[in-house]
Amino acid sequence: MKKFLAVATTLCVLSGFAAADIQSPPGSHYTSTRKLGRAFSNLVYGFIEIPEQIVRKSDTYGAKAGWSYGAIDGTSRGLTRLGYGFYELFTFSCPTYRGTFKPPYEKCGQDNRIEMNVHEGLSEFPPELGAESYYSHSRAQKF
Repeated sequence: MKKFLAVATTLCVLSGFAAADIQSPPGSHYTSTRKLGRAFSNLVYGFIEIPEQIVRKSDTYGAKAGWSYGAIDGTSRGLTRLGYGFYELFTFSCPTYRGTFKPPYEKCGQDNRIEMNVHEGLSEFPPELGAESYYSHSRAQKF
């Protein structure tokens, strides 16, 4: 009986180590459904690039540049998003970009991650208007 308990305990411990080694591959978050979601968000919300670029260029270069250069750049980015939206909508079931479902945009930042507010490229999803907050400013509730 002691041998049986020792063997059973050893098997339980070793199976715990084996289960802890299972990981998702790096590209597992990019699936065909995410590509379809990107397509719809680019088609529906891609025009938000126009006011977003007006505000960003106004903050950086001034109001005149914001309403001229920002409007032109925002329109260009919006039309680019529209094109990518149609492309990804029609090819959402096929891994087209280097054999993956990742976005086919030119600049992806460090470590092939999509970054917000990149200067000569697009982020994975269109920008959001209004105040954006990535931090919680309240205390965590303990129950």
